[in-house]
Amino acid sequence: MMLSGRGVTAVLGPTNTGKTHYAIERMVAHGSGVIGLPLRLLAREVYTRVVEKVGVAAVALVTGEEKITPPGARFSVCTVEAMPRETNAAFVAIDEVQLAADLERGHIFTDRILHLRGREETLLLGAGTMRAILERILPGITVVERPRMSQLFYAGQKKITRLPQRSAIVAFSADEVYAIAELIRRQRGGAAVVLGALSPRTRNAQVGLYQEGDVEYLVATDAIGMGLNLDVDHVAFAQDRKFDGFQFRNLTPGEMGQIAGRAGRHVRDGTFGVTGQVRPLDEELVERIESHEFEDVKVLQWRSKALDFASIRDLRASLNVAPSIAGLTRALPATDSQALDHLSRYPEIIDAATTPARVERLWEACALPDYRRIAPAQHADLISTLFFDLVRHGTVNEDFMAEQVKRADRTDGEIDTLSARIAQIRTWTYVSNRPGWLADPTHWREKTREIEDRLSDALHERLTKRFVDRRTSVLMKRLRENAMLEAEISVNGDVFVEGHHVGQLAGFRFTPIAGAEGPDAKAVQAAAQKALSLEFEARAARLYASGNGDLAVGSDGFVRWLGDPVARLAESDHIMRPRVILLSDEQLTGTAREHVLARIERFVNHHIATVLKPLDDLSRAEDLQGLAKGLAFQLVENLGVLFRRDVADDVKSLDQDARASMRRYGIRFGAYHVFMPALLKPAPAELITLLWALKNDGLDKPGYGDLIPALAAGRTSVVADPGFERTFYRLAGFRFLGKRAVRIDILERLADLIRPLLQWKPGTSPRPEGAYDGRRFTTTTSMLSILGATPDDMEEILKGLGYRADVVSADEAAAFLSAQQPAPQAEAADGSEAGDAAAELEAEVAKNEAPSEAAVEAKPAVEQPAAAETSADEQAQANADAAAAEPEAPKPVLLWRPGGGRNENQRTGRPQGGDRRQERRGEGRVQGERGSRENGPREGGRPGRESRRPDGKSDRPPRGERPDRQERGKPSQPARFEAKPPRKEKPVDPDSPFAKLAALKEQMKK
Repeated sequence: MMLSGRGVTAVLGPTNTGKTHYAIERMVAHGSGVIGLPLRLLAREVYTRVVEKVGVAAVALVTGEEKITPPGARFSVCTVEAMPRETNAAFVAIDEVQLAADLERGHIFTDRILHLRGREETLLLGAGTMRAILERILPGITVVERPRMSQLFYAGQKKITRLPQRSAIVAFSADEVYAIAELIRRQRGGAAVVLGALSPRTRNAQVGLYQEGDVEYLVATDAIGMGLNLDVDHVAFAQDRKFDGFQFRNLTPGEMGQIAGRAGRHVRDGTFGVTGQVRPLDEELVERIESHEFEDVKVLQWRSKALDFASIRDLRASLNVAPSIAGLTRALPATDSQALDHLSRYPEIIDAATTPARVERLWEACALPDYRRIAPAQHADLISTLFFDLVRHGTVNEDFMAEQVKRADRTDGEIDTLSARIAQIRTWTYVSNRPGWLADPTHWREKTREIEDRLSDALHERLTKRFVDRRTSVLMKRLRENAMLEAEISVNGDVFVEGHHVGQLAGFRFTPIAGAEGPDAKAVQAAAQKALSLEFEARAARLYASGNGDLAVGSDGFVRWLGDPVARLAESDHIMRPRVILLSDEQLTGTAREHVLARIERFVNHHIATVLKPLDDLSRAEDLQGLAKGLAFQLVENLGVLFRRDVADDVKSLDQDARASMRRYGIRFGAYHVFMPALLKPAPAELITLLWALKNDGLDKPGYGDLIPALAAGRTSVVADPGFERTFYRLAGFRFLGKRAVRIDILERLADLIRPLLQWKPGTSPRPEGAYDGRRFTTTTSMLSILGATPDDMEEILKGLGYRADVVSADEAAAFLSAQQPAPQAEAADGSEAGDAAAELEAEVAKNEAPSEAAVEAKPAVEQPAAAETSADEQAQANADAAAAEPEAPKPVLLWRPGGGRNENQRTGRPQGGDRRQERRGEGRVQGERGSRENGPREGGRPGRESRRPDGKSDRPPRGERPDRQERGKPSQPARFEAKPPRKEKPVDPDSPFAKLAALKEQMKK
């Protein structure tokens, strides 16, 4: 007989090509259709997907054990065995057609491939190995090959305990599946189990447990290779041999490829490998699986559908007919034919099967599946009982069936007991679904379905309790009995011996769990130590080769590798080179220990040199000489911050070249401090405080580490805690002033605000806010804003900086200010253009002088105080509310002037100030102009040259309240401006902005 493939399309390709999805889309595009699937579990999944598309009333589900048949259903989802022999549907699809080569079920797939057709379209879905055989037996067939949507890679051999999450472990016996699931539960928290012996409901529940993420591992038989859509990233073969119903044999490459192909979903790549006792796959097999190139299927299993029911002998003979088409081979005896062979030997069966109808009824009874996996003779006895009931009474004896169903209707017992009961009730579920076998089939369908569901739920509960919850005593017994125990170390450092958790490995230190006692404790510890020795060597190699990103220095002085402490820092002779103490057990020895220590020391030195680069560069500076080198040494020793009062003489003695060379290393000569602004950032400040604490045993001192969060949050000042170590404030970039600690760079910004107020002269215009008489000033909103302080706090801060307050009544202050009249503006000699040019040059000079960061900011950043502190705006609002509520006399005005302050500045008898004006004058102005400089206090309020009032008296403060810059017995003249031989000035570049500015000013004077 010559078959034709016209109208048949074969959609072939490896797993994860979307074949089943394509078939569903094509089926619902027709008016009616039938699709056959290899597993009841997969049929259930496809049924759900079709229902979502066309509605539950339009879809039927037909399997050997379950029937959902809505009236007028247009689409049928079936197992291949339950597909109709003939159909009038417009569409027919058969999935996993490569199973036609299976020794046990292949003849059923072959029969549907050869004879079942849709009126409009027929699809055959399967592996690419079916192309040649389909084109041979179905001439004219259309073949469409679909590529895999993702790639598959071989990951080699891994122990079960080291398998990645979202892995499926494949085995082929229930005992092996349970043992693997138990091991995974003990080490990784749980695993779902999928076996062919489980009911579809239980399998669905277990798959749901995995799919929903309750467990990260799935232990299953090869059933997962049949089109189940699972989120599996890795497939591991724990066995490579299976029993195919006739013999134990190795898996074929095609079977391995089918199972391994479950890894990866859609466009996400997947991996496969081996585990347990399975040897690594050879390169040729790996290449074939990765490229999906397998041997073509040579023959398909076939059994004649033209059965002769004239007698049992004729039926057996028709079953043994050989195929007449090349490419087909007679199938081995299946379960039904084996049962028929047994029954044909029973005389009572021969006497009863005397007519074709009875022989056909006998063959229908022989089709009962052997769910219980019992001996063929026992299965044949059950079939004979059913056959005699059908022959004698027309239906199965319901009393007998009720007794069998009642035996299975119990939910007590363990996994094996429940599995046996489910197999038994599935037999009667099949009987209740056979047409014409029962007098009341609806009742028994509902009854058996309800019992099977309860048993399935109970089995799912037992499986979850055993393989997901607490560990059982099975592997603990093996742990006690085994002389040679195997230890494993998980990726997160948990140490296991035969699956028993014995301790935690962090870095290179092992901490055993409490209560590890008993007769097996020594063996467990010995196995753990053996594994630790190998692990230490492997970790040492990984650490030595690791990048700096894997290591970190914490504020507690510990060095961590991938989050685990591996060393701690200790004091050494050089504050910038702390000593490294390795934290490891005695198993880390020899070269491995030396490599680890050398790598950590190299990282620590690199970390300090990187984070504290300005300080490191300064410590290595070779272009600094004399006083500059000495000052740089002090700055390094004090980790980047010096009080200017402590080095005032050295700073005054520096010439401009030395200052310029030091500024190139990021040093700023502030009004109150000599410091490096780059070191005020959180990371350098944290490391600086750590290095100081190591050097001075300060890790446990109060206040260590508390200022770093405030600095990282951008706080300009904080409420000072007298109980804290003051040094930490300084190292973190703060300075104690009254009740607050103010950031150093903010103090320099404060000096920038005060300086113009003390330089202003009455009669000139305009009068800056806060300026009074050129010698004194009042606090302004800008000062309060940048400090985040209240007026009371501001008073403490200014006193701490060495300023002295004069109290003036509000009326007197108002009268004085109103009497000040601005002097007329001097018109430029060449008109406003020269004035504009001078202003531009002033701006250019200011730009070229590179002032501090605080000075160049266009608008000072206003830092909000903490919730517990009162901001300047809130304080002002409170004062305004109080004034509105109750009128009171105007408060006196505090006028601040340079003078003998208190606190730390009392030792010098003068406020601390900078000399940036002198530095800039030396850098940017010619010598002849120095005498025309206006007199007044310099940076931070330090008095400058003597200024005379009209009455001839000096405005200079008394000698005890100003810097003593004259020698004893000499006239009170500024020593800096005494007549002395002029210095040889460096030639001035005529194109520089300084020269242009000087020329313009000379022109304006003329």
